[in-house]
Formats: sequence, C-alpha cells, structure tokens
Amino acid sequence: MDLKDKLISSFLAFENNIDVDHPIHDIRSEAIKNFEDKGFPTKKQEAWKYTSLNNLQKTDFSIFPKETNALEYKDVKRYFLHEIDTYKIVFIDGVYSSFLSETTHDGVDICLMSAALTKPIYKEVIDKYFNKVASKNESLTTLNTAFSREGAFIFIPKGKMPIKPIEILHFATGNEAALMLQPRNLIIAEEHAELQVIERHQSLTKNEVLTNCVTEIYAAKNANIDYYKVQNDEAKASLIDNTYIKQGDNSVVKVHTFSFGGKLTRNNLNFYQNGERIDSTMKGVTILGEKQHVDHHTLVHHIEPNCESHQDYKGIYGENSTGVFNGKIIVDKIAQKTNAFQQNNNILISDKATINTKPQLEIFADDVKCSHGCTIGQLDEEALFYLQSRGIPKKEASALLMYAFANNVLESVRIPELKKRINTLIAKKLGVELGFNL
Repeated sequence: MDLKDKLISSFLAFENNIDVDHPIHDIRSEAIKNFEDKGFPTKKQEAWKYTSLNNLQKTDFSIFPKETNALEYKDVKRYFLHEIDTYKIVFIDGVYSSFLSETTHDGVDICLMSAALTKPIYKEVIDKYFNKVASKNESLTTLNTAFSREGAFIFIPKGKMPIKPIEILHFATGNEAALMLQPRNLIIAEEHAELQVIERHQSLTKNEVLTNCVTEIYAAKNANIDYYKVQNDEAKASLIDNTYIKQGDNSVVKVHTFSFGGKLTRNNLNFYQNGERIDSTMKGVTILGEKQHVDHHTLVHHIEPNCESHQDYKGIYGENSTGVFNGKIIVDKIAQKTNAFQQNNNILISDKATINTKPQLEIFADDVKCSHGCTIGQLDEEALFYLQSRGIPKKEASALLMYAFANNVLESVRIPELKKRINTLIAKKLGVELGFNL
C-alpha cells in the first residue's frame, strides 16, 4: 500500500473515532475527497518542478503514533527561547504536553486547536475563520485539513497584546520507525491587536519524520504580527509548511524563515492583501550542506490599492545541497499605487550545490512600483583577499563575508534574544566563532 492509499484508509479510522456531528466533519470529508482526486504533487506541476516527494511516498509512515515519550524540560531546553519568558504550546509526537506548555485565557486565548474545534464558546470564531483562507485545491493543504485535530489556537481580541512572545514547538521522539504529523494552527489578531510567534518543528531522533503543517493567520485592521520560523532539524526530518495569511486595512505582518537543516523543507507562504495601506514582509536566510533540500515558494496577492510588500531571501549552499526559490507577486487591476519588492540572492560555496530561482511578477495595474531580481554567485575574491591581508584567516574571512551577506535579514528581527540565537546558529552552520553579534 502506497502512502496515498494508506492515508485515505487511515482517514476512515480517524473519522470513526470522531463524532460525525463534529463541527468540521463536512469540511474534513470534502478535504479528503480533494486529496484523493489530486494525490501528492509531482514534478510535472510547475510549482513542484524542482522538488520531488517520491522518496517520501515510498516510506511506511505511521499516521497515528501508538504512544508518546514523556520529555523532561532539561532535555529540550536548548530548543526553547529560554533566555526570556514566553507562552509555550508544546506537542510531543503530535500530542499536547501540558507539562512543557504554558497557555493562557487571561484577556487573550493561547491554547489548543482541539479545544477551539469542540467547545461551543469558540464556535463563532471557528465558523468565521477556520479553513477560510487555506487553499481548497492544494493537495497537501487539503490532506492536513482532512486530519486537522490538534495544533495551536491563538486569538488576540481587539486592542490586546500578549505580555510575552508565544512559542509553538513540535517534538518527534522516535517511538515510531517513521512518523507523519499533521499539525493545524489558527492565529487571529483582531483590530489593533499585536503578537509575536516563534514556531519550531524539532526531531529528537534519527528516524524518519514527515510533518505536513498548515497555519492560517488573520490580521484585522491595524493589527501587527511578527512570525518567526526556525528550521534546523535532523537529517531524516522533512517539513512541508503551508502558511496562509489574510490582512485587513493598515495591518502589518512580517514572516522570517530561518532554514538551516532537515532532509527536505518546503515552505509555501501565501499573503492575501484584502484592504488598503497594508504592509507584508517576507524574509529568509537559508544555509545548507550535505544533501539537504529547501524550497521557498511565496505568493503575494495585491488585491486593493496603496499597499506594500517586501521579499528578501538569502541562501548559502554547500556540498550537495539544493535550494529553490519560486516567488510570485500578483497585482490586480484595481491595486494601483502598489509598491512591491522581491529579491533572492544566493552564494554557492560548492561546485556540487544547486540553486533554482524563479522570481515572477503578474501586474494588471498601470500605476505601480514593482521590482524583482535574483543573483547566484560565489564569494567576492577581492573582498576575501582584503580580509586575509588584514590578518584574518581564510575560514573566518569567508564566514565574515557570509555574515554580512545575511545581515539585512537579521536586522529586522524584533526579539533581541531570538536574534542572538539565530546569530549563533549561523555561526555554527558556518563552523566559526566570531566575537560580535549582528
């Protein structure tokens, strides 16, 4: 039985354990039909031209973990942003860990998706927001929708801001020879609300792990959201991350993605600007080695006039790694006065590394300011020689140049402790110790 058939048959068992009168029963049923029709994406599809899921489909993943390990905080402390106090929503092998978590309902709701989907108090919110911006056609998103049960639920009412950042952490412990996880997050910031979220998927095992995650984010009028994704996983961990963001008037949403490890990582990041004077920002730093593969697939849809979007992705690729950047900006006919910027710059530090980059613009308005571009190259030999002539060893000089290359992405991180943590991760990936922070 291949993975697609196993998932379809597993859905029947999944449904048997859930009341057919569940609020999203019909949504799940429609979603699994869509997945059954479409199946897994293939390289014949333009959006997946450079990323193959064939090897993953040959793996006998366990869909429902039989049991989970209890983790001690001291064993996973390094994966938390422990330098500061945060709210924490933690899952172990897909199951919520109350021991490692800190949630709240004090003026804001930072809790579990399973609670939001079943408790009558949240019915109005679920009816209004759940599965409204997520794609009904993208097969892996519909697969997640079919199995959506657990994840993070964050609701920030009008004018509120949590007193501290929020961490969403998913741990895989290796109880199964191969495990598939499908977390579902729903994040809502009402008018004038603000929040900061840090998301991490972390395997603690050498076993195969496949995470198919979907996050829906809604930023209402004048809302402000900072979202940080830290991806630095084990060699047999794969992540398919689907994030859908809908923004209202005057809202600001910034997503930073730091991809440093994992077998295969696919980031689908989709912004929909449903209002005026909106600001959408996507920034990313990717540093890969070995046979790692990262695919950044972005979309910004400018629907209304007087809005801005900024994309800036940096990639450093070594050994046999592969990078993909496929960014699309769509400007509708009425979206005049749009200011859209997209840039993808890459450094290849190995002759065997590969980067495939494809920035795209689809502009139907005539009064806009839009630009896109990409570069692929190696380190500047003259700059490298200059640093060496000042007594800096070649390895450290190369790292210094690569630090400078990534600096304009890091400078917009608004949590100092996270910025320092990312700075340390970059230094570790480059194999050096430098006496300064970006």
